[in-house]
Amino acid sequence: MKRLILSSLGLLLTWTCSTVEAQQWPRFRGMTAGNVADDPSLPDKWSETENIAWKIEIPGLSWSSPIVWNDHIFVTTAVSAADDEVQPIPGLYDPGEHNGSVSASGEHVWMVYDIDFDSGEVRWAKELYRGVPTITRHLKNSYASETPVTDGDRLYVYYGSIGLLVAVSFEGEELWRKDVGIFNTMQAMATASSPALHENRLYVLNDNTTQSFLTAFDTVTGEEVWRVERDEPGHTWATPFVWENSLRTEIVTSATGRVRSYDLQGSLLWELSGMSLLTTPSPFASHGLVYISSGYPGGALRPVYAIQPGAVGDISVYRETASGLQEGFPGTRTYSSDNHVVWSYPLLGTYNTTALVYGDIYYTLLDRGFLTAHDAQTGVEIYGRQRIEIGNGFTASPWGYNGKVFLLSEDGDTFVVRAGPDFEILHTNSLDEMSLATPAVARGSLILRTQSHLYRIATER
Repeated sequence: MKRLILSSLGLLLTWTCSTVEAQQWPRFRGMTAGNVADDPSLPDKWSETENIAWKIEIPGLSWSSPIVWNDHIFVTTAVSAADDEVQPIPGLYDPGEHNGSVSASGEHVWMVYDIDFDSGEVRWAKELYRGVPTITRHLKNSYASETPVTDGDRLYVYYGSIGLLVAVSFEGEELWRKDVGIFNTMQAMATASSPALHENRLYVLNDNTTQSFLTAFDTVTGEEVWRVERDEPGHTWATPFVWENSLRTEIVTSATGRVRSYDLQGSLLWELSGMSLLTTPSPFASHGLVYISSGYPGGALRPVYAIQPGAVGDISVYRETASGLQEGFPGTRTYSSDNHVVWSYPLLGTYNTTALVYGDIYYTLLDRGFLTAHDAQTGVEIYGRQRIEIGNGFTASPWGYNGKVFLLSEDGDTFVVRAGPDFEILHTNSLDEMSLATPAVARGSLILRTQSHLYRIATER
């Protein structure tokens, strides 16, 4: 009888946790890195006229993702006063002699919005800063690309382009602000690494050309708790990941020079070299492993690593030699148990998108429009490159629910793919506007951001 009660309690706790996760989406890619609990009310088909609960205009240019807590949807933006502000163009291309960097044409206003989940009405809009950006951005980037994060009590907003970190109440009251510093990135492409939250600490990663760092702030007071200087060459767009694994809690940071993991006091636990130039995909965990990747186009090394808990020191798989060659670079999957790298591939990583583990499969959405599938625990290939559609580029990260994987292109088309060992595109949902932001999924709805609008997509009842 006692065992039955304990078993029932365990099931209740599991159901409660799943229910809570389904209601909230408090950070970039949610609590489970895009792997959404099944819910028959979630939509798999939509258009401008089908399954749209509401659609509102969001001024300015921003590629931050929306986040959700109960009936609050938070979204940030940077609004330019200039009429000639350079607008982004979809696709992968050579942007010219300045690597695509453009200067601001005029004053910007950095805003945060609280939007009512049910109605789409703006509950409040708060101006956090006004001024002319002093750094350039890549023409496909924005001055507000960092996704905010919330603990259900406060909203934390970070704008790396102006070095501003702000805590705001759910009523729109500013609680504290910190000047984190404005720093140029390599090739002057601006910033995008979002803050990470764990208990009463907020972590901000800023790799730049002056002095790269990882810093921790107290969520209540905004005071800096610690700061670690990093030997990084000047760029990462990847968001740090707080990994609560079976052995400890650690902060995993992905960057161009090295992947590094720190304990909660900022001490280095382990590191790994062998990344591509310019790192965007964010680390995430599933099946007891943390997954790390990078894939700058044309790079000699575009790796994916699956790492188990307990690593210490240097766990590098691929190493640079004096001649510039890579040691341990067979071109195929490698396995190691000695250094805690369970599996890795040297040429599987992507430039912009973060991979998805849905079910037991690790899905890689390549920026030029291909999908691959590997066993999440062993790295064994399930299927190789499958063409999604010619001409579509991809920046938003994939997500999955109800036995389907969703792939949002830069043109605003979402390709719905059957999850599992056989590749099949079921249908395509089009909104006909550029989109680089990864959507939020909560309360039976998809919250999707395009260049100028925010949608709540839900099955019509």
